[in-house]
Amino acid sequence: MSIIHHAYKIQSTKIFPEMITIHTQYMSRALSLAKNGLRMTSPNPMVGCVIVKDGRIIGEGWHKKYGNPHAEIEAINDANSRGESVRGSTVYVTLEPCSHYGKTPPCANRLVDEGVSEVIIAMRDPNPKVNGKGINILRENGVKVTELPEFEPDAKFLNRGFVFVHKYGRPFVSLKAAISLDGRMNLSNGSSKWITGLESRTESHRMRAENDAVLVGVSTVISDDPELTVRHVEGINPLRVILDSHFRTPILSKVIGNDNKCLIITSENPDREKAKALTDMGATIAEVSSANGHVDIHSVLKYLADKGILTLMVEGGPEILSAFLREGLADYMRLFIAPKIFGEGKSIDINMNFADVKSAFTLTNTITRILGTDIMTEGRLSCSPDL
Repeated sequence: MSIIHHAYKIQSTKIFPEMITIHTQYMSRALSLAKNGLRMTSPNPMVGCVIVKDGRIIGEGWHKKYGNPHAEIEAINDANSRGESVRGSTVYVTLEPCSHYGKTPPCANRLVDEGVSEVIIAMRDPNPKVNGKGINILRENGVKVTELPEFEPDAKFLNRGFVFVHKYGRPFVSLKAAISLDGRMNLSNGSSKWITGLESRTESHRMRAENDAVLVGVSTVISDDPELTVRHVEGINPLRVILDSHFRTPILSKVIGNDNKCLIITSENPDREKAKALTDMGATIAEVSSANGHVDIHSVLKYLADKGILTLMVEGGPEILSAFLREGLADYMRLFIAPKIFGEGKSIDINMNFADVKSAFTLTNTITRILGTDIMTEGRLSCSPDL
């Protein structure tokens, strides 16, 4: 079961059963269509649209790629290709139609021009350039607008990165950790390959394919020499980010690759000769402010958001994972537990002293699965702000 369907089952059917009977078929279809744009639309959101007339779908579409027509236009074009007129129709769309000129003209104006009767939306656009303005354009021109709050949780989680960038100025951050039964992330000698089995590692690659960027610390690069690419599943390689406070990344590290998608973030003036060698290999180097002698994570997240990164997966070692938790900058977690006992070794240590069990960080809306011989548990972290 997908995260979105999981959230929908819990939240929607309980609160608004009478509305679900009317709208589930079409808005669920629109949400499903929106997911087809995964990793292709950033920094824009994923949006799906279904056009209904006389009780049947006459057109549908989704935002396929950044800079391409938005979902509403794709659906209108689809209807026209079927020989259908959208005049007098009802439009189901997962996000409020845009109201400003960007890469494409405003969708709200186009819907007015096409003469649709009603637009039904799952959530308002958090972008201050839109946020309610698209709805106002529609209503001011005689188009009925219906908002479905029961679908808002699913629509927000689908575009959690887009919501976070506009609401909090940073990407949505997911942590990935693999541990032994006794909570260790490596042996006492630092070895960590492989804690989990093939099924879990395949799932990790799927997670990479779902995120705009993946981040590790330079210690992981030095000790494991990872590639951080998508290999066991189909998908697009994410931007590979290395937190390297003191510019220690080896020049021949596999993570640099040959696709110009490796970003090294440091907090001190890098050695020019080494910097040139790394950039010649295809890496990009960025400097941000420091905190306590290390790269400041808040500055890193702002930098990534400014570069159009909406979702970030952190799969570094215990120090990096602990830092994100300690700073309250972790929103979701996938924890892989292998049937092994390591004894000595490092674990996640956020160095926080909670007063009681209730105040400790908690995973909510959890999903647990068996992957080969491993157990994976995932959910929202209680330290994460609201969507």
